[in-house]
Amino acid sequence: MSPTADTPVMLENRCYDELNVGDSASLTRVLTKDDIELFAILSGDVNPAHLDEAYARDTPFHKVIAHGMWGGTLISTVLGTKLPGPGTIYVGQQLHFVRPVGLDDVITVTVTVKEKRDKNMVLLDCLCSNQLGKPVITGEAEVMAPSVKVRREAQPLPELHLHRHERFAQLMALTTPLAAIRCAVVYPDSLDSLMAALDAARSGLIQPLLIGQRARLEALAQAHGLDLSGCEWEEASSATSAAWQAVALAREGDVAAIMQGQITHEALLQAVTAHEGGLRQHREITHAYVADVPDYPRPFIVTDAAIHVQPTLEVKRDIVQNAIDLARVLGFDEPRVAVLSAADAVTSALPSSMDAAALCKMVERHQIIGGLVDGPLSFDAAINPDVARRKNPDSTVAGQANVLVVPNLETGDMLVKQLSFLADADVASIVLGALVPVILIDRADNPRTRVASTALAVLLSAAQGRLDPVTRLP
Repeated sequence: MSPTADTPVMLENRCYDELNVGDSASLTRVLTKDDIELFAILSGDVNPAHLDEAYARDTPFHKVIAHGMWGGTLISTVLGTKLPGPGTIYVGQQLHFVRPVGLDDVITVTVTVKEKRDKNMVLLDCLCSNQLGKPVITGEAEVMAPSVKVRREAQPLPELHLHRHERFAQLMALTTPLAAIRCAVVYPDSLDSLMAALDAARSGLIQPLLIGQRARLEALAQAHGLDLSGCEWEEASSATSAAWQAVALAREGDVAAIMQGQITHEALLQAVTAHEGGLRQHREITHAYVADVPDYPRPFIVTDAAIHVQPTLEVKRDIVQNAIDLARVLGFDEPRVAVLSAADAVTSALPSSMDAAALCKMVERHQIIGGLVDGPLSFDAAINPDVARRKNPDSTVAGQANVLVVPNLETGDMLVKQLSFLADADVASIVLGALVPVILIDRADNPRTRVASTALAVLLSAAQGRLDPVTRLP
């Protein structure tokens, strides 16, 4: 009887006295991407023959070594769990890698007792063959067989999740054909803020214009061995004056983006959103996070979680439209906007559900265009297809949303921090609807996230000329 979820897997060894020449055991495994990447993580070997599929395809000989060693570990598995089994001591091994082992290959590992020697020593033939029946690894293993009988329940293995941040790599690929933009960096008077600008410059995204006290910045760079040779300068006596100088440069068309340095969000946004001398256009200035959540099939936008504390319905209309514009710039096939609430039905007890219904009506009347909008939707129904089928079977957004509109700033801030610290998400940050994109940098951001935020600004800047002046749709 084969084991089920309720039937424990039993391990039973074959003691030295029970072994006969010709005895054999085998197992079959399929080589997956997870196997390859986990092997690279455990070994520390980042040879592109392991991890770069294009390279491996072009140089198939390297796959003999790259993925053959994975097959070698399976031989150890058979010896330790099947023949001779628990209690076996590995003494020596000789392997020959005769054919490549590639992704999705079905490998059958067979060990066969070849010779019994003194002192419980046993020599076994080892063969790994692929789905075509052709050998990929041959060799011999020498082991000390157990002398004590063991029959016990196999211990469950811990769960393992490989986290991949692939979405931001795709985001960076979108910037490849674009030239670096001139970006005002507002008072980068700390190592983190200065590094954010320099990392973005090294990535070919920006030409930094550092606005601050030059003597202090040069001393900071010298203390940490940073090269500022590619930077431009503008003197500013304080963070506040640097913010207003950056806004003035943007208004004059001298910079295409603004990056936050050692200045609070509030102080920078006060200058950006000012009615007089700020960067306002025909819509409300709003904010969006772009989240790359490992194991989730698509990136998604969370908005607004940084500017509007309790947005009105009219402000939410602009939040939705700005997010749709961003989604289209990012190449989303069809922006699907979920207006979140604690309920999936409209009720006067939840103002967010009422706003969601009104926003859907605005779509019908073309006050919001360019995407699909549905709400109110609970968070689980918005992102999980199984929940969506049960709760909202007729929705064109539920279960596949790529824009999440939160009821207020507090909700959005907590959601984003949960994604970052509990789901290991990378979350890029950008201000929308201003004359130029504004990059917000958080002290908790990692370098990859900071570069991704800058990439958003580059893409938005490049799209400015393609956006309709009224709808802002590309």
